[in-house]
Amino acid sequence: MELTSYADFAVRLVNTEDPHRGTDVLTTVETVRELFGASKQAARRASDADVPRLRAVRTRLRAVFAAASEGDEFRAVDLLNSLLMEYPASPQIAGHDYRDEQGNPRWHLHLAENPANAGAGYAAIACMGLAFSLADLGVDRLGICRSEPCRNAYLDTSTNRSRRYCSDRCATRANVAAYRARKRREQADG
Repeated sequence: MELTSYADFAVRLVNTEDPHRGTDVLTTVETVRELFGASKQAARRASDADVPRLRAVRTRLRAVFAAASEGDEFRAVDLLNSLLMEYPASPQIAGHDYRDEQGNPRWHLHLAENPANAGAGYAAIACMGLAFSLADLGVDRLGICRSEPCRNAYLDTSTNRSRRYCSDRCATRANVAAYRARKRREQADG
């Protein structure tokens, strides 16, 4: 697994809350288990105590995305470094699933999930993945959706560094709103 793909753990966690609307879907252990996705073994270790743990990490990760979105590169890095010290990850070499033409394993790195609880494991993977992405792609690739009222986090992996919205739906909504506002101004001026 490419290490930057672990950044999706951070994006998924941050997007469990919509602070503008006051909604939060991170309310049960089942929601925590869903966050893990394909990592079923780690999800089985999740307990009710992981809900508040991950909510606290989510708030801090949102601050990283917000700082990056505001162009405060040093603050984003400082906030993420603080999380990395609190939630260290353990890299492991793995050779499963990927084989070369001769059937030999293609070795790659995974982030091991062996902390005391599922919430800490999830936090370690999310923070390390975000750190790899930030170092590889740049701080300007992290952001908070600019479409009102959406406040979802995103990681811009586009080739031209142009992403400003969390999804095509939000981009379309923002473009339509801007178009309608221009038309209203033209009518008022005209």
